[in-house]
Amino acid sequence: MNRHEPTADAGGTAAAEPGAVEQLNPPGIRTAGIRMLPVAGGRHKVWTKRVGEGKTKVLLLHGGPGFSHDYLEVMESFLPPAGIELYHYDQLGCGNSDRPDDAALWTLPRYLDEVEEVRQGLGLDRFVLYGHSWGGILGIEYALRHPDRLSGLVISNMTASIASFLQRLETLKDLLPPASRARLAELEKAEDYDSPDYHRIVEGELYPQVLCRTQPWPEPLTRAFRIVNPAIYGQMQGKSEFVVTGNLRGWDSWDRLARIRTPTLTIGAEHDEMDPADLVRMAELMPNARSAICPNGSHLPMYDDQAVFFDHLLGFLKSV
Repeated sequence: MNRHEPTADAGGTAAAEPGAVEQLNPPGIRTAGIRMLPVAGGRHKVWTKRVGEGKTKVLLLHGGPGFSHDYLEVMESFLPPAGIELYHYDQLGCGNSDRPDDAALWTLPRYLDEVEEVRQGLGLDRFVLYGHSWGGILGIEYALRHPDRLSGLVISNMTASIASFLQRLETLKDLLPPASRARLAELEKAEDYDSPDYHRIVEGELYPQVLCRTQPWPEPLTRAFRIVNPAIYGQMQGKSEFVVTGNLRGWDSWDRLARIRTPTLTIGAEHDEMDPADLVRMAELMPNARSAICPNGSHLPMYDDQAVFFDHLLGFLKSV
């Protein structure tokens, strides 16, 4: 083996060369908790930020794929004041992290390896992993691969399979007025996902009902939309929120949930893109899990049903 080739740990994760973290961050300089960490075997770096101090440590996995940590900055208003230490992290290709032009990087297995590289770089041991939406997929897969690392798991606003997600989305289209519903069907049949009408219907009519019901949208959320990486979203999700054509299509964890013995909270919302009944069922399938549903929330209940969401989240985090 070439001495410059990255080695792999027992879970299959390529580890960076010793001292790589130190090379990316100036020693003895305060940077508001921000550290760059090597990933992809040291070929690239990602942005992380620690906020607060506490015995309970939570690593946040944002949604997308291709979005960034920005919309999860709301956590800073609730977790650190409760004595909980949180870590933001922009996945590779997103936000403040490197944005290499390499389509081979945008896969679930590679991102799963990255989560472990970030854990190693941060020096976390026995921590809580919080995954929202696509981050929930990563959270499930990480808990299955590295159960010994986790003291707790939060699966937020993510069902256990892409098929379940698509089934729910079909019912949500009925929220549209008849004319918009018919036009959406025409555009999907023609696969014209770049049509201005398609964006108007999905983003202008559906998103305010199922993504975030707060008006106006909070600035951290609009910021996250401004800087999304469409190349990652397109490869993994597809051209549309409502038609999954990317490499996540076919992902399913229903038959594996019973193997997750980590204390877990599944948290969803009544108006979410994910069926709240799925979040309840997921908790029932895991031996040490509980569920919570935000009655007034949608896909981002940390904003549109904030009091209920954080009451459940903080209650769980204090229990682990």
